[in-house]
Amino acid sequence: MGGDTGVDTVGATDVDTGATADGAAKGITARLAAFVAQADAGAIPDAVLHEGRRCLVNLFGVALHATQDPALPMLLDVLQAEGGRPRATVIGASRRVPLMHAALANGLLAHLDDFDDTFFPTVLHPSAPTIPAALALAEDRGTDGRTFLAATVLGLEACCRVALSIQQMRHGALWHMTGTAGVFGSAAAAGRLLGLDAATMAVAFGLAGTQASGLRETFGTMTKAFHPARAAQSGLLAALMAQRGFSSTARILEGPHGFAQAFAAGAFDPGAIVDGLGERWLLMDNAPKPYASAILSHPMVDAMLALRTQPGVSPAQVVRIGGRVNPLAIRLESRPEPADGLAARLSFQHAMAAAFVDGACLPAQFTDARVHDPVVAGVRRLIEMAPDPAIPQHGCEVELSLDDGRVLRHAIEHATGSPGRPVSDAQLEAKFLALAGTVLTAARARRLLGQLWQVDGLPDVGVLLRACRRP
Repeated sequence: MGGDTGVDTVGATDVDTGATADGAAKGITARLAAFVAQADAGAIPDAVLHEGRRCLVNLFGVALHATQDPALPMLLDVLQAEGGRPRATVIGASRRVPLMHAALANGLLAHLDDFDDTFFPTVLHPSAPTIPAALALAEDRGTDGRTFLAATVLGLEACCRVALSIQQMRHGALWHMTGTAGVFGSAAAAGRLLGLDAATMAVAFGLAGTQASGLRETFGTMTKAFHPARAAQSGLLAALMAQRGFSSTARILEGPHGFAQAFAAGAFDPGAIVDGLGERWLLMDNAPKPYASAILSHPMVDAMLALRTQPGVSPAQVVRIGGRVNPLAIRLESRPEPADGLAARLSFQHAMAAAFVDGACLPAQFTDARVHDPVVAGVRRLIEMAPDPAIPQHGCEVELSLDDGRVLRHAIEHATGSPGRPVSDAQLEAKFLALAGTVLTAARARRLLGQLWQVDGLPDVGVLLRACRRP
């Protein structure tokens, strides 16, 4: 999975952005808006379109599984009490809801299990805020699959580029990248479907960027998934308001009181947004998760899955688990004693322990029962990982000390699902069928999977939502 497709251009028309040698950030918003609004859909590389399909397959699988989470009925109770004209469908639901309600609910479903995709090297999950906005609007308008897929890909690309430009903000561990950068993905995808011109798209970005939010203090609760949900809703609202002439700044990204100053003051990289725009697709460095835990735990999960297969190894024999990992993993994902399953998804210690005991790191490993299981909890309390900046975010070194004096070691260079070791289409299909199969019959899940892979041939995207409705 590489970052450069070798394609020269997608036909975005240049605009006068006012960029100068002494002001590299000038016109960044306008340039991104022009790219999204004016890109030639027919020139988007096949590999990029295929990555867009992979994002769609992954999102529907994780969203369908998440319909069983108690957070969804809580949200739907509130939304349904408000009423409104039914225009779009909540994935897996039996009836339609107002347009922005669908974007909100599907954004929540996409991230509830923490099993969605991740854009490397940031910790952005781009599909959760982007695809639900596009899906709601496309269903309402009867949009064909080819148009929908192009808009989705352009929205995902915009989302990834904005996230990369402010990636240093995450080291402060304050803001949720998906809730902040996510509004640009949803606004871009929705704006493209609405046919916004470049100037109006820039206004939509202004409306979206001012709504960006999401505090990490809420991690380990249902509110973490509420961040991309709101980002999906906010971006869709921004595009619809801009279409109607609502005014906003046209320089939300680079303005002196704008997005970059708010979220990455002093660490904004405008080149991440515009360098190679239309030539090098950052979406190719996005990937579906193989494990239902926070992304920085994945190399450690890989190591534990490998170590548990060694001869004569069992949880009862382990006296210590140590090793080295990137400091960011410890800063963002160290929760030695998670209170429940939601908090455990943000605990590399629990992910390691559950993987070692169960031989898996799927949603079933992140229930309250598994958190409080005495064997899992016992292994979790033996873990002491040390930070080492020389270890990449997708790598680790883990060692098990056993009661018979043996010390077993395993190093991971590229975690499963990272760009250096991507999830294959076959693995993604298996993941989809396992997740979707918890709420749909096997036959319906396979039929939906086929439609998702062939989305650009659908005359109406609403087919996808109807295919997964529950009685």
